[in-house]
Amino acid sequence: MLRRTFMAATATIALTASSAFAAGHSKDIVDTAIDAGSFTTLVAAVEAAGLVDVLKGDGPFTVFAPTDEAFAALPEGTVEGLLADPEALAAILTYHVVPGAVMSGDLSNGMTATTVNGADITIMTEGGVMVNDANVTAADIEASNGVIHVIDAVILPPM
Repeated sequence: MLRRTFMAATATIALTASSAFAAGHSKDIVDTAIDAGSFTTLVAAVEAAGLVDVLKGDGPFTVFAPTDEAFAALPEGTVEGLLADPEALAAILTYHVVPGAVMSGDLSNGMTATTVNGADITIMTEGGVMVNDANVTAADIEASNGVIHVIDAVILPPM
């Protein structure tokens, strides 16, 4: 159900995507994350949730990407439990994705953005950029179908 909702939202986003954004960027979000080498857990989670094809799609998407260290900081057994529950995993992963290409220059203090999950995240820009309780450690990593901002924690949707 969540995957179908994500796919429907993606189809709408793809209709409004600008082909100009892809100019000069040959790798999509998934391949960019793989090449970076610090997102192996995120890539495995995207695969387990069945979201690879979606995140390789036209987009554009903005992904707040937790590093391997961010996943390792979760309580023991959390990642394994999520990998065994693709629907819960998809809900968390889609909470890290915002429709459209949102560059760091587009952010303002206290702004909210609705994620593909449907829940809002809050962006703070004073004293560094934060997404909810996660710090953005690298920004504006462009891909052919969007942008990645690296974060130091896994953000969880509200219950």
